[in-house]
Amino acid sequence: MARSHDDERPHLVASDLDGTLLRSDGSVSARTGEVWSALAGAGVETVVVTARPPRWLHHLSDIVGGTRDAHSVAICGNGAFVYDVADRIVLESHGFEPGVARSLVGDLLREFPNAGAAVETDRGMYRTRAYPDQHVGEPGHDTAVGDVTDCELAELPDDLVVGKILIRDEAWSDDAFVADVTQCLGERGVLAYSGAGGLAEISAPGVTKAVRLEAWCLERGIGREAVWAFGDMPNDLPMLDWAGRGVAVANAHEDVLAAADDRCAANDEDGVAEYLARRLL
Repeated sequence: MARSHDDERPHLVASDLDGTLLRSDGSVSARTGEVWSALAGAGVETVVVTARPPRWLHHLSDIVGGTRDAHSVAICGNGAFVYDVADRIVLESHGFEPGVARSLVGDLLREFPNAGAAVETDRGMYRTRAYPDQHVGEPGHDTAVGDVTDCELAELPDDLVVGKILIRDEAWSDDAFVADVTQCLGERGVLAYSGAGGLAEISAPGVTKAVRLEAWCLERGIGREAVWAFGDMPNDLPMLDWAGRGVAVANAHEDVLAAADDRCAANDEDGVAEYLARRLL
C-alpha cells in the first residue's frame, strides 16, 4: 500500500459500513455519528463505500447524509452503484447487461443446483424462490422487487443494470464455496467476499470498491495519497490498497489485518471514530 505520512491530513475519508463503521447490530453509535459529522467542519470530506445495495441505505441517512449535497451520496453494491440517498436516485450504474447476467446465473446454478440466486439491480432485487433472503422484514431492509421461478431469471427487464449477482448455498463452508464459485466464474466477473456464510457476491469485470472510489476522487481532484480508507473484509482490500492509508478495524479478516497500513479498535468499540477523532479532531 502507498503509506501516507503521519503528519499528513487526508482530504477524504472513505469507510465500509458493516463490520467497520457500524456496530455488529447494524447501528450507528452516538460517538460514531458525532465524529463522522464533525469531519466536514474540519475540512475533510467523507463517503461510505459498501457492499450494501441502495435499498439498504435509507435508514442510515444520518451517516450517509440526510441533506442533498455530496455527503448524501454513497458508493454501494461493491462499486456497482453511486446512489443519492436523500433523493433516492441511482446516479451511476456499473454492471452486467440482463442477458449476460441470466447466462451467468444459469451456469452457476447448474454447477450448484442446491443454491439460490438473486440479482441486485438499479431498481431493487430480483431473486429465485430458492434464494433465502434473510433480511426480509428487518427495519431498513426494503423488500425485494420481484420473485422469479426459473434458474435463468428470465423475467428480468432488458432495460435494467444488474449490479451484483448473489449465489447462496448455506450448506457450503465459506472457503470452499468461494473457491469453487471462483473457478466456475473464470474471467466473467469479480467475486467479492464480505463475510456472509455460503454467499458469493459477483460484480461485473472491472467493478470494485477501489475502481469507483478512484473515479469519485478523480472527479474531485483528490489524489490517492490524500485518502484514508477503512475496512474489515476481503472485498475491502482493493480499496485499502489503493488509498494512501488503508486502516483495518481490529475485528477484520486476517487477510485484511495483514495487508493494512494501520489498525484501529473494533467496530463495536467505535474504532473508526476514535481513530479519526485522535488524528483529525
